[in-house]
Amino acid sequence: MTVRVRFAPSPTGMFHVGGARSALQNWIYAKQQGGVFVLRIEDTDAARNKPEWTEGILSALDWIGISRGSYEGPYFQSENAGEHRAAAARLYESGRAYYCDCTREDVQARTGSQHQGYDGYHRDRGLGPGPGHALRFRTPDEGATVVVDLIRGEPTFENKLIEDFVIARGDGSPVFLLANVVDDMTMGITHVIRAEEHLPNTPKQQLLWDALGVKPPVWAHVPVVVNEKRQKLSKRRDKVALEAYREEGYLAGAMRNYLMLLGWAPSGDREIVPWSVIEDEFRLDEVNPSPAFFDEKKLRAFNGEYIRALPVAEFVDACQPWLTGTGTIAPPPWQPEEFDADAFAAVAPLAQTRIAVLSEIVPNVDFLFLASPLIDEAAWTKTMKDGSAELLDDAVAAFEALESWDAESLKSTLEAVGAERGLKLGKTQAPVRVAVTGRTVGLPLFESLEVLGRERTLTRIRAARLRLT
Repeated sequence: MTVRVRFAPSPTGMFHVGGARSALQNWIYAKQQGGVFVLRIEDTDAARNKPEWTEGILSALDWIGISRGSYEGPYFQSENAGEHRAAAARLYESGRAYYCDCTREDVQARTGSQHQGYDGYHRDRGLGPGPGHALRFRTPDEGATVVVDLIRGEPTFENKLIEDFVIARGDGSPVFLLANVVDDMTMGITHVIRAEEHLPNTPKQQLLWDALGVKPPVWAHVPVVVNEKRQKLSKRRDKVALEAYREEGYLAGAMRNYLMLLGWAPSGDREIVPWSVIEDEFRLDEVNPSPAFFDEKKLRAFNGEYIRALPVAEFVDACQPWLTGTGTIAPPPWQPEEFDADAFAAVAPLAQTRIAVLSEIVPNVDFLFLASPLIDEAAWTKTMKDGSAELLDDAVAAFEALESWDAESLKSTLEAVGAERGLKLGKTQAPVRVAVTGRTVGLPLFESLEVLGRERTLTRIRAARLRLT
């Protein structure tokens, strides 16, 4: 038997990091088993899905390494509508489903509570198909449905607690439960690896598989992904869009590595490992069923490690979208003609050790490409105190006299300026840094001044001194 797994997102918004985690787990499992990864777009909610959301799914999968052409599909659930309706008809004809015209208000009136499930009112009333007649599955009265799950063991659901659930609406269109089952049957899906939130639907779907005479797939429900308050990640409340992380400058490798740790860990006391190790060691039955905490701070630290591990040339290439404003990346504060590739290449190794996401490259190097620095007013107020004007005067005079404009000479010269005033280098260089870069923190100062050059450095220090007048 060839293993066939599927990833079946709905094109109704940005790509959720939890969905990305499930996609990767399906992808790896299929590769390990020599199987097939199927992409199915569940697009039957016409009021909510948009073509651009589908393209967003494909693009996001590309980014995390599940590239187009390497999987089967994408298929679209809407294209299988005929099979959905045919399955509903078979269930009705076999007596496994019946029609019901009860409204929600009717059910509440009979049960006396809005929290009670459907009471089986139309089970044996012989109502036929017609406008407004929903089709309900006839759940067995006795026994239990056992879901054999690779991660959760054998969750057991008493059938008497499962209401006769709707499988087709009053207009004849099948609901998600039935469409999902029929699609998996049609596509020969052998293993369903999905989020824990779908587990309550699984006994109903397993009953449908049984009623349609097909062996259910192997189930594996991976843990829900939660925030720091242990609440399920929400699009409305949390930063969950994979696209947002990509545009902020997270590396695909770091994101893949981190997502795979949500509920699982490689062998040994390590977390940052090559993708080949993850592909080799990942096991579904080793996934922890407990909720998985999506720790953005930890992800950020991961990303910093991945950035620092890049060869410098690759780091330079990776920064280009933020330096040039290409694609959907916001343009930098300088004009294209102001950008100096050689100057950036000179400071790239310094910047690489100081940023955690690629978008941080812009505030770290903008002073190199702007006519004048963007002054952080809070930093100016904090740094430019009594004595700063005279210190800047002395720095200009000392720098003007330098024969060699290099980092070591600049450092020793400014150290001497400070020593004459009884100041350590840290106190001495702070006003110079703000005058030249506009900030109190950033790249190493003297290497920055070397790249910026004598004329531009002195011009900025003089401008800052004038402002202090």
